[in-house]
Amino acid sequence: MIKRTLLCLGIALGIHAHAAPAPNIVLMLADDLGWQDVKCYDIDEPCPMETPNIDALAKRGILFRHAYSPAPSCTPSRCAIMSGNHPARAQTTHVSGGGVPGAKENQLLITPWFSGRMPANEQTIAKTLRENGYVTGHAGKWHMAHGHFSYPGPLDQGFDFTTHQGGGARGVQQGMKNRLEGFATDKAGDPYRLDADGFPTDSVTEGALKFMETNKDKPFFLYYATWLVHAPIQSRSKPLLDKYCKKLGVDPANHKEWSTDGGQKNPFYAAMVETYDHYVGQLVAFLENTDDPRNPGHKLIDNTYIFLSSDNGGAEGGHGETFTDNAPLDKGKTSPKEGGVRVPFLVAGPGIPAGKESDVMVNGLDFYPTFLSLAGVTKPEGKNLDGANLQPLLTGALDDSSLVLDQNGKPRTEMIWHYPHGNHQSTIRTGDYKLIRYYDTVSGKFPELQLYHLVDTKSGKSGRVDIEEAKNLAAEMPDKAAEMNNRLTDILTEMKASYPYWNPNCKFPLPNQKKVPAVTGHSVDGHALTATYKENGARVVRVDLIYAVPAGGKKGQESAEWFRAFGEFVNGQIKRALPKEATQCFINLIDENNFMVSYPNHSKGGAPIALGKKKS
Repeated sequence: MIKRTLLCLGIALGIHAHAAPAPNIVLMLADDLGWQDVKCYDIDEPCPMETPNIDALAKRGILFRHAYSPAPSCTPSRCAIMSGNHPARAQTTHVSGGGVPGAKENQLLITPWFSGRMPANEQTIAKTLRENGYVTGHAGKWHMAHGHFSYPGPLDQGFDFTTHQGGGARGVQQGMKNRLEGFATDKAGDPYRLDADGFPTDSVTEGALKFMETNKDKPFFLYYATWLVHAPIQSRSKPLLDKYCKKLGVDPANHKEWSTDGGQKNPFYAAMVETYDHYVGQLVAFLENTDDPRNPGHKLIDNTYIFLSSDNGGAEGGHGETFTDNAPLDKGKTSPKEGGVRVPFLVAGPGIPAGKESDVMVNGLDFYPTFLSLAGVTKPEGKNLDGANLQPLLTGALDDSSLVLDQNGKPRTEMIWHYPHGNHQSTIRTGDYKLIRYYDTVSGKFPELQLYHLVDTKSGKSGRVDIEEAKNLAAEMPDKAAEMNNRLTDILTEMKASYPYWNPNCKFPLPNQKKVPAVTGHSVDGHALTATYKENGARVVRVDLIYAVPAGGKKGQESAEWFRAFGEFVNGQIKRALPKEATQCFINLIDENNFMVSYPNHSKGGAPIALGKKKS
């Protein structure tokens, strides 16, 4: 009441009240950084990686113990963060999308079509902030289109500035002969010249620093998306590599001796993690040491929110080499287990309490609504946001999950993941329990349902129970498993998620395999397609037309990109006019038993139907 009275008095006297400037927002998104790769997250075995700058950032703000990525792989997580749409809703569920669905004869299931990009007209967080007075910058990895550098890119999706390159993280791919030769030096002229601390120059970080310096007199949003610590696993700094070889007691040339039993023994990977930490420190130091032109007497750090996380869990390894170990969490990148989706998640900024931890569930999908709230920006009309606004939690009781409200104003009590790839599964976490549903119900490779009691939460604090996901309780708690499974179905249905299909060409016998429908013929008139089909005992429930837009149809495409349209079907006939840029297509019939029949048979090398010709 006193502040309101003084404000009114100031207005009456003609005195302008000082309004706090709109805050800056910096999102630091690492690539494949695991939950146990950062020292401040240690819970069992000590992490060998040294991350003093990330640890300091944790002490500056809040560390979340139950933080998750939107997906267990890169592209869907990044698209979800940028668009605010869940990967299942966006039909962007894995990397390298925009292809043609198919399966070999030894595969039971067919992965559904999934998009390789965000729509070109997506209302991204960058676009929304820019429309509300922010200058927006991207530095590093994009990977939200058909290829790394395909259309639509950062400048097409709401960013004013981009440094769209690999920087110093891609050593073997950019100049190094191999990971034991061609290290950076401290000599002038070396594009990756080592600094005084022995870390290589990184063009991505330099671009981020330049963006902040150039735009410090405006509210800015920086999306700092380094390629670190993604494969190839290597280091440009020989002193740093030597440091970890000594610390871990390993010979870098004999990786099979130290890389077969798991664990965090990879000196190259450790060097990459510390290099990433060094770059984080450079960005924070800039904010700490730079005067804020919009807030005299203050540094930029005083009015900047910093969020740090990872696009998915740590990548365990590849090609016979262990990269990292997410233990005690099970599995890693591309897995629905905790090791694949639980990630570091730090928040610091004005009004954020320092040195705190929270056991409340948070997710990368929460960035969009939280950034809007912190910036005082209203959600665009009609914009879907599948995440929750974390600001009330960040500035309130950190153990009160009821402060985390979804876009409908209800407390969020659950999260889902949908990954119809690889082993094909969907996942839901409700409170302290997590359920994994596998779609392969025939081979016996996995139990159809896996139920885990992760933690026991009391008064906002989570007591550890089974974060290792070692004890499947589905048989012991069938009602709980069924309840969560039904809820998972409800959410996926609302999102119109695409499920994996049974493969009619599988050489192993499947129930209802002989009842699948078939396309019996087709004709084309320009881009209008007509086809006929017959049902052989199973009803057709959907017709997908998978059509190609060739390379060159949009700037920067490396190869043809395939899209999906739904065909109209009735009484054995299919009709659909496809976009004029489409050059060819496949017809996919989905029947009531969830088999997918491709015409022409893509899995057996069938050529697609040519479009754009006169009636045939």
